[in-house]
Amino acid sequence: QVQLVESGGGLVQTGGSLRLSCAASGRTFSRYTMGWFRQAPGKEREFVAGINWFGGSTSVADSVKGRFTISGDNAKNMVYLQMNSLKPEDTAVYYCAARPQVASNFNYWGQGTQVTVSS
Repeated sequence: QVQLVESGGGLVQTGGSLRLSCAASGRTFSRYTMGWFRQAPGKEREFVAGINWFGGSTSVADSVKGRFTISGDNAKNMVYLQMNSLKPEDTAVYYCAARPQVASNFNYWGQGTQVTVSS
């Protein structure tokens, strides 16, 4: 059974940095795409960044490009989201997600971790 556990959220001031971690377990993820999503109060959940463990290609939403970086450690089954130059509008619950690379939808989700950026 796939489990995704996020950590690293918290309260930070505008301009600060946080690194989120996602520990994945339950299967071999070599042919999976891992993603980070976020959901702010009253808003839809939105894609933030993704990484293909096979090949290592990444994608980042325009809203965070140049500030957020996604990376992965295959040996440890860990995915990270480095968030720099944080803004109040980055405040949200951040979720780790996984899907087989051949699938179109993310079907495994973590419980989320809260990120709050104060102005």
